[in-house]
Amino acid sequence: MSDEEITLTAGDAEVTVQPDNGGRIGGLRVGGLELLRQGDRFGCFPMVPWCGRIRDGRFRDGGTVHQMPLNAAPNAIHGTVRDGAWKVARRTADEAVLTYRLVEPWPYPGLVTQVVTLTEDSLSLAMAVETHGSSFPAQIGWHPWFNRNLGGPDDQDVRVSFDPEWQEERGDDHLPTGNRIAPKPGPWDDCFGMPGGVAVGLTWPGRLELRVTSPEAWVVVYDEQEAAVCVEPQTGPPDGLNTLPRLVTPLEPLEAGTTWHWTRL
Repeated sequence: MSDEEITLTAGDAEVTVQPDNGGRIGGLRVGGLELLRQGDRFGCFPMVPWCGRIRDGRFRDGGTVHQMPLNAAPNAIHGTVRDGAWKVARRTADEAVLTYRLVEPWPYPGLVTQVVTLTEDSLSLAMAVETHGSSFPAQIGWHPWFNRNLGGPDDQDVRVSFDPEWQEERGDDHLPTGNRIAPKPGPWDDCFGMPGGVAVGLTWPGRLELRVTSPEAWVVVYDEQEAAVCVEPQTGPPDGLNTLPRLVTPLEPLEAGTTWHWTRL
């Protein structure tokens, strides 16, 4: 089955999926409006087997310390699967199933499966990490780059709304200090706790309202760039392989999902 760019359609919604570019969502168009920043590094990429930064690129599993490449020196960032080519396991007009086998520099074998499902008013992303060998710590997340402005001459910038229970205090190194603080106003490059599930609204006034939801309790919001705003649901905070590890075992894969639901204004 071809691993070239896939286009899914439902009503006037269209999604492009890029298996060869890290299993990335390359674009999401609703009624002809492109919601995601374009470019090989943007769109929406999966973060596996970790999310955000690992301090100094090192994490401990039992008595063993593993070193990941410092691709955001002095730290490692956003996992390894966004750098690889995924396989297409199945596709229909409105759904694609991709798989990726974990390889070096990640020290453990495992299989990642991502399911992309489009309807007329929503995009759902689901991911699972499984192993048939050694257990290992992992995280799952998504990193979408939503366009700050949809490009019309009178369009206003997107407005972000959410009600987190706490904010992870961020140190000078952009990593959580371990303290939970009351949420502060933006701009943000910060992780927030939403123990009832992630729910973040993005409103392009007069155009579209989109709601990012997930059963997970963690979300990173990054709005310090001029062109885009990122809302990143994930299974734990940055540096979570060290501070809040979730184990993938032969009997229990790690699973996560997120849905983006939109309404025209």
